[in-house]
Amino acid sequence: MSPRKPNMESSIYLGSDGWWHGRVTMGVKDDGSPDRRHRRAKTETQIKRKVRELEDLRDRGRAPKAGRKPTVAQWMTTYLTDIASLKLKPRSLDDYWSKTRNDIIPGIGQHRIDKLQPEHLERMYRKMLDAGHAESHVLKVHRILSRALKIAHRRRIIVENVATLVDPPTVDETETNPFSIEEAKAFLEAAAKRPTFMRWVVGVGMGFRQGEALGFRWKYVDLDNELFHPQWQLQRLTWRHGCKNAHACGERLHRFDLCPPECRTHKSYKRGCPKPCLRDCTKHASVCPDRKGGGLVFTRPKTKKSRNAVPIPPPFIPYLLEHKAQQEEMRAAAGDEWEEHDALFTRPDGQPIDPRDDWEEFKDLLEEAGIDDRRQHDGSRHTAGTILNELGVDLPTIMEILRHSQIGQTRRYVKGRSHLAKAAMLRMGDTFLPGPVAVPEAASETTTETGDSRAARARRRRRVR
Repeated sequence: MSPRKPNMESSIYLGSDGWWHGRVTMGVKDDGSPDRRHRRAKTETQIKRKVRELEDLRDRGRAPKAGRKPTVAQWMTTYLTDIASLKLKPRSLDDYWSKTRNDIIPGIGQHRIDKLQPEHLERMYRKMLDAGHAESHVLKVHRILSRALKIAHRRRIIVENVATLVDPPTVDETETNPFSIEEAKAFLEAAAKRPTFMRWVVGVGMGFRQGEALGFRWKYVDLDNELFHPQWQLQRLTWRHGCKNAHACGERLHRFDLCPPECRTHKSYKRGCPKPCLRDCTKHASVCPDRKGGGLVFTRPKTKKSRNAVPIPPPFIPYLLEHKAQQEEMRAAAGDEWEEHDALFTRPDGQPIDPRDDWEEFKDLLEEAGIDDRRQHDGSRHTAGTILNELGVDLPTIMEILRHSQIGQTRRYVKGRSHLAKAAMLRMGDTFLPGPVAVPEAASETTTETGDSRAARARRRRRVR
């Protein structure tokens, strides 16, 4: 009878099936039973290598937990539902869910998480780029997936985070395009004809984000001390299906074909025709009878710094008081149909302004003012930072007004102007060469054999030096 092997010692043997087998004791399972892992190989050398690798993971405390590993789709669902939801803001979580449903699960969702290879991610990213997705979109998908795999690695579900072995697309910093002072005035002149005039004054003149401006409530507007307290923001979150079969639930809204070149159905859509659905589409949760987690919601700003008070320019106060009086008239006209949300900017029935409607109005105002198309963030937040800089306000003060956490972020929001750069270099030139160099009259009349004057040669020598 062969002697009993010591505890934790592995065993290697040639099986009757012709394969070499190795069994490694890793410890105990959650239920207290022994955790013995099995490996097999064609040769004794290969099985010894596999056993040593597993023993090394065990000794370093990095061995994956026992049991069948989840697929990428299963793990992403667990990660977003039970882990990320405890930390992320609602809008960020909504974005994570969207990219998981639309990109990660269709691309690599059926792979087991421990069998995932860098090549799988690289092929998915390539298909996304070929389908027309921007590099920034692919990079965001990579970061979401990498974060989920990092948590799986920490919990010893997988041995390695393969996302760290992949180089995602490089994204150049987006070129900002803020309003000039003249464009900002033209934009506000166009907005002055609308009941939402003060919403655009606050956005362009004070640099509030769209969600912050639409989320303002009168409770947090201190007219006596001339302060805005941005404690809330309004956001539209995407609905999620609560039913068991999301594809069947949204069946009547599925569209699998591209719109014709002269589409009339979506002619009024400023965002253009919607993209066709995938064959296994699980969107259209807005029609789900058990839908959850979507619609217009008031949420807290992303950072504590974002909730700092911002001084109201004194000239804005009379206009805010007039806006409040006009809102009271709207409330009286609406009667019982008025829905009280204490919102600073509302629809005629008292409901907050939908961010989608706000975006479309911004595009309409650009056309009315004769301004080239640009992002809404450029026309408000970037514009405020740039104009403050043109008015001579220093960066630390702009940082406080825009409520940035780091001065580097403020620098990205402040765009230089070519005419200001030209004026600055003119002042630089006047500092070193305040006037033209005097040239004696006789010297200017004396020429060289080639016809050049002595004064011209002197000027060339000065430029060379």
